[in-house]
Amino acid sequence: MGLRFLAWSFLLLALPLALAGCSALPGSGPLSSDVAAQESVPGALNGYVLVNLDERVASITASQPRESFKRVFTTGRPAPDLRIGVSDSVVVTIWEAAAGGLFSAAPTQLGVSAGSRTATIPEQVVARDGTIEVPYAGRLKVAGMTPAEVEQEIVQALAHKAIEPQVVVTIAKNLSNTVSVGGEVTNGARVPLSTKGDRILDVIATAGGIRIPPTDAFIRLTRGRRTVSVAYNTILAHPEENVYAMPGDDITVVRDPQTFTAFGSTGRNAQVPFDAAGITLEEAIAKSGGLLDFRADPAGIFLLRFEPTKLVKQIDPKRPLPSQGNLVPVIYQLNLRDTNSFFLARSFPMQDKDILYVSNASSDPLQKFFNIFGAVVAPATLGASVYGAVK
Repeated sequence: MGLRFLAWSFLLLALPLALAGCSALPGSGPLSSDVAAQESVPGALNGYVLVNLDERVASITASQPRESFKRVFTTGRPAPDLRIGVSDSVVVTIWEAAAGGLFSAAPTQLGVSAGSRTATIPEQVVARDGTIEVPYAGRLKVAGMTPAEVEQEIVQALAHKAIEPQVVVTIAKNLSNTVSVGGEVTNGARVPLSTKGDRILDVIATAGGIRIPPTDAFIRLTRGRRTVSVAYNTILAHPEENVYAMPGDDITVVRDPQTFTAFGSTGRNAQVPFDAAGITLEEAIAKSGGLLDFRADPAGIFLLRFEPTKLVKQIDPKRPLPSQGNLVPVIYQLNLRDTNSFFLARSFPMQDKDILYVSNASSDPLQKFFNIFGAVVAPATLGASVYGAVK
């Protein structure tokens, strides 16, 4: 009985020390109380802002504009009629109303056969000065004009030379009305646009389609000085994002797997892929293995990310904010002891490279102390029992 008495005496003496020194015990991160206590003082230049995730905050974050082709590139109609450009190749065909004219007299001229009233001028490339050569009409500037406009130009030039001429102009090789497609596509190329108008996915399909998983694919569209990236699956889910391509666009398919990192009292501490066009906080908690019953604090669900200063000002207009450039470190706290918070988690979207942290319960350090104490005292208690039995 002496050893057992000493063990329990040690427990009574060590318990106050354990409660005072719980921070020295192993842990996966700060407790909920630590996160709140370490929040930056208003006006400080560093630190973070702790935000309670409620209906108002969820509504503000959901209303923020995201990357969008439709919003940035507002063209909702097909490109205008394709215009002839430098380096394009064109074919000009001329008809006359009767035989004996400029283009129907000589059987050997311009491929004209005896009795024919039509002549086709061989395919020619638009020169660097934007002109082409038409017999008896001279050099005509055609760059920037539609085929119909060039036809009228040639008819006017031949009006008093040919017999009631009619003209058809065809773009044989369309190099100026193209879109460059590259990146993770089967065949990168300069894709010519058709007169009906081609959307982003049409152009990518012409290049052979993407060669990576759709969940990892982002479409990067550069038009002029603007560049916007939108997830491939987002375009599939929201057809309005599949805008019309314009001549000179650069389309690049980029591989960019979306992930978040899970820490703390979750079933899976790891970098976790979205494997979808987008996931919510609820799905992120499930993908990370959920909460561990024996150590997690349901009121200590934290989501860490950098948010634009403008957004944080909407959440807390009066507070001076710590910042890193135009971004503010923000920690959103979710309390899963409140049943309504499950609906909030379902409506709150995750972002790439978010950090999900689930804190330990406040009783976890004490539980760890008892586990350690049990491991130390168990041999002594067992020895005392054996000694008493032998005696």
